[in-house]
Amino acid sequence: MYLYVLAVFLIPAPMKEEFLHYLWKYSLYDSNALLDNTGSHIRVISPGEYNRDSGPDFFNARISIGGTEWAGNVEIHIKSSHFCSHGHDKDHAFDNVILHVVAENDRRVFNASGDELLTVEMKFDLVYFEKYLALVNNPAVIACQEDVGRLDNFFIRNWLNALLVERLAKKSDAILKIFSETGNDWDETFYRVLVRYFGFRVNTEPFEMLASALPFKIIRKHADNRFQIEALLFGTAGLLDEGLFREALADDYYRDLIKEYKILSAKYSLRPIHGWLWKFSRLRPVNFPTVRISQLSSLISEAGGLFSRILESCDTRLLKKMFEVSASQYWEDHYVFGKKSLSIPKNTGKQATEIFLINAVIPLIFVYGRYKDNREIWEKAITLLEEIHPEDNTVISDWKHSGIEAESAFYTQALLELTGEYCRKKRCLECRLGCRLISLGKSLKKGSELMLEP
Repeated sequence: MYLYVLAVFLIPAPMKEEFLHYLWKYSLYDSNALLDNTGSHIRVISPGEYNRDSGPDFFNARISIGGTEWAGNVEIHIKSSHFCSHGHDKDHAFDNVILHVVAENDRRVFNASGDELLTVEMKFDLVYFEKYLALVNNPAVIACQEDVGRLDNFFIRNWLNALLVERLAKKSDAILKIFSETGNDWDETFYRVLVRYFGFRVNTEPFEMLASALPFKIIRKHADNRFQIEALLFGTAGLLDEGLFREALADDYYRDLIKEYKILSAKYSLRPIHGWLWKFSRLRPVNFPTVRISQLSSLISEAGGLFSRILESCDTRLLKKMFEVSASQYWEDHYVFGKKSLSIPKNTGKQATEIFLINAVIPLIFVYGRYKDNREIWEKAITLLEEIHPEDNTVISDWKHSGIEAESAFYTQALLELTGEYCRKKRCLECRLGCRLISLGKSLKKGSELMLEP
């Protein structure tokens, strides 16, 4: 047996439904003021399961009226009339709504079966709404920067742990898409993911295009010949176009690359991408795509069966060593074709190596472990992140100033996820830290440590 009930929040405008969802989910209201139209008290046994898809906002809620227990769903709107304007009064999927939570009861409403929803008024402390507005209207990226550092560290770490898994899961979806596109080839998938991060943001897109235009199965056939791999990479990258580096035509190395690529491209029917896609401006010379491509050729030629070796390795130091490679001899005194520079070895460096591990290697290990249903493998990915130094960027620095310091890449990755997916999008009501701070309301006091979750 089900009862159809309408609940009202006496709250100020403007108001968003998501805030009402928050209040209902965490029972932040005066439970003694929940009365039906006969004056009977409504006791909420369970608010239900929050639903972010179509249908009622909360599934499987349970309430009790006069000692009788009712079960069903909860729907929430700003005004009761929105039940009709949203078309729910014609949708039988909403017939099992036992509680309709609104900010204003502006009209009687009926479900698709013709049953009128009973009205109930609910009250709560306006300080919650004030705190919510203070967060979402704060122009700072980290809206809670003044208070978040006083939350209990254990509570914060639990949320960061969940965010790290959320970030890896999101990367998993992208990697599995590539895995499907490559015909379920793990080596090809790893090659594409790895090559992407040789672009260091500025050249991410052309590196992705290069990996697609030059399959790893072709490179694998020339794994013992670094020069041929360089010819394949530079040629398919469009950087052997004679119109781009006219001064380089006097270089034997450049001319030999062109000759080699003509042979290989004809053999494999390769079509180069446009050379003008590559960006050199505003980059440090050591990050020029020419240098990075040569380093990539070194990594591919020297590390046969790289993905297999990564899966077998349990030592972060050994993994780092695999990615510590140098550009070929020509690049020791060049940054671009045809122009000499001071002679400096072009190594990948510590920062680049850790970028490859954090963004390519570890996500691949995590995905592979999940795909194979091998807990030991995907937990290895988590462990590796805990053993890598924290990333150093403005986002992590801002969190440090807010009182949250990351000890490893595990936590910097979680903080990047928090910043990009929650803070910048003002999703404070979906963030455990934001929810906690809003629920505390006026109880925030300087020097205090705040622990419990709402």
